[in-house]
This record gives sequence, C-alpha cells and structure tokens, in this order.
Amino acid sequence: MRQKLNLITLGVSDLEKSIEFFEKGLKWKRSSSSTDNLALFPLGGMVLALYPRKLLAEDAMVEDNPTGFSGITISYNAKSEREVDEVMGEVENLGVKIVKPPQKVFWGGYSGYFKDPDGHLFEVAFNPLWEFDENDNLDIL
Repeated sequence: MRQKLNLITLGVSDLEKSIEFFEKGLKWKRSSSSTDNLALFPLGGMVLALYPRKLLAEDAMVEDNPTGFSGITISYNAKSEREVDEVMGEVENLGVKIVKPPQKVFWGGYSGYFKDPDGHLFEVAFNPLWEFDENDNLDIL
C-alpha cells in the first residue's frame, strides 16, 4: 500500500449545517464535484468530504453509535502562534465549542482544539520544528 491518504470523510448529522460551517464560517471552497449528499473540499492534495453520518455508517456496515471521543483529531498546522490565536478566534466567533484554548504544550509547540458542529475535534497547532514547502505542505521528511 502506498503511504498516502487522499480523502477524509466526516459523517455529519446535518449536511447543510456542516456545509455552511465550512463554506461561510471557515471560508473553504466546495468542489464542483460535490453532489446532493456529498460535499467535497479540496485541501491541496487531499480532500475533506462531508457525508450524512447515517449513510456513512450504513456504507461501512457498522452501527451508528457515537460514544464520545472517536480517537481521531484533524489538525490545521499554523505557521505561528499568532496564527493559532487568530484561527481559534475566528472559529469561536462562529459559535463552535472551544475544547482547549490555545496554549503552550508539552511537545514544545502551541495549540488549541475546537469541535465542529458535529463534534469532530479539530486541532489548530504551531510546531516550531516543522517547516512548510513552497506549496504550504508540511515538509517533515
């Protein structure tokens, strides 16, 4: 298997509400390849998909039984502590829950967490040891 992920799909309870959060709140652009039940957001070599949670569970042939922490976070890597503060301020103004305000963390960086409208955990982090390439991709080889 290639060491590559191309798509992350989040199961959402209210597709329109989630689309509004990402489009109007975060100002992300939806792909024209999106459909009635699937919203696609290109992320520079990767895609974030939003799909109705019930349908996603059915497709995976599992029970839709949320239990709290799912064991996964999605991270936005900022280029400075100031950018972390700015992004966290923007999402807080959208009315989402700030789970952990931005702060210095044990691994030497600076980060905070928020939940999107469906409770998915997003980390906003600055790692002073990581660099970005000319395309804004993390360069951690």
